[in-house]
Amino acid sequence: SLSCRLYCEEEKDPKRRSCQTVLAEALDIVVRSFAPILPHLAEEVFQHLPYKKDSEGVFRTGWINASSAWKKPGIEEAIEGACAMRDSFLGSISGKNALEYEVVIVIEPGLLFELMEALQAEETSSVSQLNEIMMASQTTLLSELPKETPADANIIKGTFLINLEGGDIREESSYKVIALPIAKAKCPRCRRYTSDSSSTPCPRCLKVLAGKGST
Repeated sequence: SLSCRLYCEEEKDPKRRSCQTVLAEALDIVVRSFAPILPHLAEEVFQHLPYKKDSEGVFRTGWINASSAWKKPGIEEAIEGACAMRDSFLGSISGKNALEYEVVIVIEPGLLFELMEALQAEETSSVSQLNEIMMASQTTLLSELPKETPADANIIKGTFLINLEGGDIREESSYKVIALPIAKAKCPRCRRYTSDSSSTPCPRCLKVLAGKGST
């Protein structure tokens, strides 16, 4: 999912830039962490960072100083919940290519559903944060099982315990995950099965390519 954001989105797209920001922050923390025991390596890495110009060096710029803006209430639980559902999905397809499937996630209205909505505002998406975590070509988030669900569909059931505000808010929610073979063709650019034809890029890639052509 990181590679899709970095290489498939438009250069200045917020999704791509946010991914770069997270990677830069993670690298900064890792380098400062091992600097006391590997000073020469840390300094070399620091001096070759392309986005730090005229740097004083890793030892003259202080210790780790992560911004409080990184800690958003509920985001950790949202990611952990999505990862639990991803494990259910991947386990249901037993080693097959996840991109050849679309995922339907069913959660009753409640806190867990709201947390997943923070990762995917639309009902169905191939570019949301939730879909990136699921590693599928498309993810649909619903509050009830769709009537058109195939009778032979493999419905995986699970539960996730939400623990917020240091334990003051605790809620165990159930969810269902359904993996369905996707009917669309593989996009020749992003390699997801989101195109109408194997010879034509998907709508997202067409939009990105059109933007490149106009710049």
